[in-house]
Amino acid sequence: MLALARAAISSSAGVAARLCGVTGAISGGPIRSLHVPNVEKPKPGTGKSYRRIVHKPKKYTIEPLNVTNLAGRDPVTGRIVAKGIGGGIKQKYHWVQFRRNGPMVDPPMEEKIIQIMDDGCRTAKIALVGTGDVLKYIIATENMKAGDIIRSSRYIPRIPVRPNEGDAYPLGALPVGTIISCVEKFPGNGASYIHAAGTFGTILRKSEDKVVVKMPSKRDFAFDEKCVAVVGRISNVEHSSTPIGSAQRNRWLGNRPRSGLWQRKTGKHGRKIRPPKKLQVIERQTKKGNPINLTMYV
Repeated sequence: MLALARAAISSSAGVAARLCGVTGAISGGPIRSLHVPNVEKPKPGTGKSYRRIVHKPKKYTIEPLNVTNLAGRDPVTGRIVAKGIGGGIKQKYHWVQFRRNGPMVDPPMEEKIIQIMDDGCRTAKIALVGTGDVLKYIIATENMKAGDIIRSSRYIPRIPVRPNEGDAYPLGALPVGTIISCVEKFPGNGASYIHAAGTFGTILRKSEDKVVVKMPSKRDFAFDEKCVAVVGRISNVEHSSTPIGSAQRNRWLGNRPRSGLWQRKTGKHGRKIRPPKKLQVIERQTKKGNPINLTMYV
């Protein structure tokens, strides 16, 4: 009777699962996933951020923007995709302009740096620059300071230019050996590479209409000579070598403790009490001769 009851429960559970759209074999026991919709869980590492959503207006502005923290969850399904994200101090987002537009002819456009500031949503510092009545944020370089004049251009002269730090020129206009950052992947699309604090690339050589750049990953990339890059190293060089200092500060940064790793203080593994090793007696070894066996046989 008990076996028949279990079979009936299992068959009814299977019917309920098929009605609710739950796929997969169900072998007895309670059904725990009937109330969960059959959705495909996204995977991290595809270039999509599961840390925050920035609410950007249609027109560019330098006003701090509101964000919605996702805590590693997918915004559609609400399921955790990226672990180790959550909490943290609430931050405002500053809209950085990665496209350094300049004239296609000489002379370049000049802009003045108004302020260097920190941004809680990125590792590098940002700079508020302006020309005329237009203001925008850009990624600050290592030695950039308020009051400096930076230049932007898309003109490639016959002889390489002598740029200053913070200037934006096409790769074909810069001399070999120049330290660069914020490199465009395609001409006119805006900077796509070398954004992190303290990173930089180096122009190695030029070949026809291509420029070979050594990336922070020590790999060599060949870009179009019309791709614009910023001269200099990204600011906040000490970021990678600065210790977090405490677990509380790690939570302020928005990093949750990773569960499942070895935890020393949980008491799960207990204290290892092993018996002492066997006493080893050290004695002088003496040579013993072969014993002589005497017999009574003739």
